[in-house]
Amino acid sequence: MEATALTNHIISAFSSHSSQNSLNHNFLLPTTTTSLKNHKRILSSKLSISNPRSQSNRTVTVCVASVNGEVEETVKDVVPIEKQFPAYPTVMDINKIREILPHRFPFLLVDRVIEYNAGVSAVAIKNVTINDNFFPGHFPERPIMPGVLMVEAMAQVGGLVMLQPEVGGSRENFFFAGIDKVRFRKPVIAGDTLVMRMTLIKLQKRFGIAKMEGKAYVGGEVVCEGEFLMATGTSE
Repeated sequence: MEATALTNHIISAFSSHSSQNSLNHNFLLPTTTTSLKNHKRILSSKLSISNPRSQSNRTVTVCVASVNGEVEETVKDVVPIEKQFPAYPTVMDINKIREILPHRFPFLLVDRVIEYNAGVSAVAIKNVTINDNFFPGHFPERPIMPGVLMVEAMAQVGGLVMLQPEVGGSRENFFFAGIDKVRFRKPVIAGDTLVMRMTLIKLQKRFGIAKMEGKAYVGGEVVCEGEFLMATGTSE
């Protein structure tokens, strides 16, 4: 267990070091000596990069020796950071979203649906970029996504649930009927990915009214939450 912990510590150090030495094909870090419960110590450690420009294959070899002369070697691959994070799944792409929602540029604020439970909930993302048209004015020196647009984006995700056949999605449009208990927890800035979950908690089909609960996240932390009252109707 101690050797594993040390291996992970060295790999972390190598990852940081290799980002600054991407052109070095092989390099040897200074020997590190650490006291362990079983009196093992690290004798040598080496990081090999088979393709120094892309760093596509990197291997860390950690040699650990005990005081009685027995040598234990641990080899572990280091995955480049660009390969560590898988893409969000696509349940509905932007073309499908445009078929359901009436919004268009610059007010379509949903880029992809990554989870959909028919008649129950939807999870979608909004990629917040510096090219969004609200950033020049909010604010020129500190680009922060306006809270009202976070609420609007969440409402559009709610619309993806409301305007489906499972809920009675024969209407052309949907509208806000009310919002309550909205709280903004953290600012959302250019470069963030806003992940929004909208859940249908009450539906009155006769009147076309729905109550939904919404939460928006960045990096797994809640940045906005609230309750939404939605109404469906025609554009006339």
